[in-house]
Parts: sequence; structure tokens; C-alpha cells
Amino acid sequence: MNPWSMAPAAIAQPTPQELALSGYWTARGIGAIEPQLAALSVPAKSGMVIDGTRIDALDTAGAWILQKLLRRLRDERIAVEMRGLRPECSKLLDAVGQQIADQTDTSAPLASAPLSRLEALGQRAAVAFEQTLALLSFVGESAIALGGCITHPARMRWRPILFNIRSAGFDALPIVGLLSFLLGIVVAYQTADQLRQFGANIFVVDLVGLAMLREFAPLITAIIIAGRSGSAYAAQIGTMTVTEEIDAMRTLGIAPLDVLVLPKILALLIALPLLTVFADVLGVFGGMIMARAQLGVGFGEFLDRFVKAVSITAYLIGILKAPVFAVIIAVTGCFQGFQTRGGADSVGRQTTRSVVQAIFLVIVADALFSIAFSALDL
Repeated sequence: MNPWSMAPAAIAQPTPQELALSGYWTARGIGAIEPQLAALSVPAKSGMVIDGTRIDALDTAGAWILQKLLRRLRDERIAVEMRGLRPECSKLLDAVGQQIADQTDTSAPLASAPLSRLEALGQRAAVAFEQTLALLSFVGESAIALGGCITHPARMRWRPILFNIRSAGFDALPIVGLLSFLLGIVVAYQTADQLRQFGANIFVVDLVGLAMLREFAPLITAIIIAGRSGSAYAAQIGTMTVTEEIDAMRTLGIAPLDVLVLPKILALLIALPLLTVFADVLGVFGGMIMARAQLGVGFGEFLDRFVKAVSITAYLIGILKAPVFAVIIAVTGCFQGFQTRGGADSVGRQTTRSVVQAIFLVIVADALFSIAFSALDL
């Protein structure tokens, strides 16, 4: 059939409650239908029968125009009944209507009544529970992948591990050292006045040594790395998720956990304990300087007391926390990266969440360590 001889789409109104459709409701045939739809008058609050018996053909363009008419009538609270449409045309009309409804729900959700405080709290609890389950599932998948690398050492990717050790460890030395040094100065300075009143100047060594080695050094190092490296992990993986690089890796048979997650976890397991030792040294050194300046405790006297006051157990307790903090930071950052959906705004949102959650979990883990060590008299 000559396409130029096709009858264009038309709409007639034999009665106020009936519409008769005819012609080719296709991309070629619907050019003149818009003015007819605009001039259509429908009685308010009445039923409407649409007869599609004389529709010769229907494609997605015509189905979209027809769905637009149906939605207009329904928005005006008019009951619509469709008759005479061939089965294949009816299926296409329903499919286009479902697609329009999905797009409308996604882009412009209908306004709903505001939730009560209890309902809002329940929704937040449900979302938090789902996120917790997803995080635990991710931890399990990472553990399985790590077990596979241990049983098959050839799968271990040493170059990414060494790169992450440099970026998360060596490159973080200046900021970790500076903040630890300043923290040691602050601890010694804040205790100087109180100790001077009681003539107990030498006990500044006990305070600085135990505080830095057991608590402050591992904690401040973990917080710095969570803000510095954990956010970088989330941003990197989130960007790869948005640009569909993760899907491309899976298509090529490359496991994203082996390439992106395990090198970061293993690198941080090596780097964070070493950074903690570095923070211990700089923190104690800062305390030494302040003790000499404020309390007259010389370096030699400080070191003599330090060896007696601080046991090897206190030092190892701080080092023991570092690997746990490292796993928390790396897993949280990578997990939030894989949770990225949408565009660049989602990358920023998940990066922020990774930092907040990592710091929160690090502090919770530190509190649990304190409880456990107290129970064990350590």
C-alpha cells in the first residue's frame, strides 16, 4: 500500500458520550490529530465510550497520543470504556500506558499525605535494617573472595596492593604525623596546670604515654584515614558504577571484588598499623616538648619514666585496634561505592555516607575494645 494514501488519524463525536476513532494512528498519520483533540468537548462528570473499531493501524506514537487522551479524560473524572480495539493494538496501548505510568512515578511522584513521626521513624528503621543486611552481605562476599585469593595466591593482584599502600599509607604520613604531634602537645598542655598544683609533674609521662598509645593515636589515625582514603574508595567505585565500568568488568568475567575491594583492604591492613606506630612516636614526641616547656621535665627524665610507666601491653593494645579499624574503613568505603545509583550527585552522597559511617563504626569499635579490655583487666 502506498504510505501517502493512508487515511490520517481522525476522531469523531457522534454523541456527547461517544468518540469514534478511525484511520492510521501511526507516526505518519497523527499529524493533524492534535487540533482535533484540542477542540474536543466532553460533558463533565459523564461516562465516555471510545470506539476503536475503525482504527486501521496503531504504533507507539499513536498509542502515546491515545494514552494522552485517556489520561486527560480520567483526570477530568470521566469514566472511560474502550471498545472495538484489535487485540494487538490493545496490547500496545497497555504497554505504552504502563511505560508512561512508570516514568511518571519515577520523575514526579504523586504527593502523599505527610507521615506521622512514628511512621517516619519506622521507615528510617526499615531502611537502616536493609542497609545493615546489605553491608553484612558485602562483608561475607569480601570474605569469600579473600579466601579464594588465599587458596589461589596467583589471583592476588600485587600492583594494586602496593599502589594502595603508597596512596593510603606513605602519602598520609604528613597529615597523620602533624595531627598526632599537635594532639600530644594538647594532652600535655591541658594536664600541665593540674599536675603542677600537686607537684606531680613527672606523671605527665604516664598521661601522655598511655593516652596516646592506647587511645588517641589509633583513633585519630583511623579517623584521618576514613576521611582521606575511605572517601576516595567510595568516590572511585561510585564513579565506576555510574559510568557502568563495573558492569563492563562483570561482562568481561573480571570479579570487581578481586580487582577493586581486596587490594584496598589488604593495603589498609598493612598501612594503618604502621601509621599508628608513626602516630605513637610523633604524639609522644609532642608531649615531650610540652612537658619540658611547661613542667620542666627533660627529655632524658621523660624517657626514663616512659619506659617504667608504659608497658608493652599498652602499646600492643593500640596496635591491635589498627587492623580492625582498617577493615571497617575499607569495607565501608567500598560498600558505599557499590551502592551508588544515578548520577554524580549520588557519588557525592555515597561518599559522604562512607565517611560518616566509617567514623561512627570506628568509634563504636573503639568503645567495644575499651569494654573488652576492661573486662580482661588489660
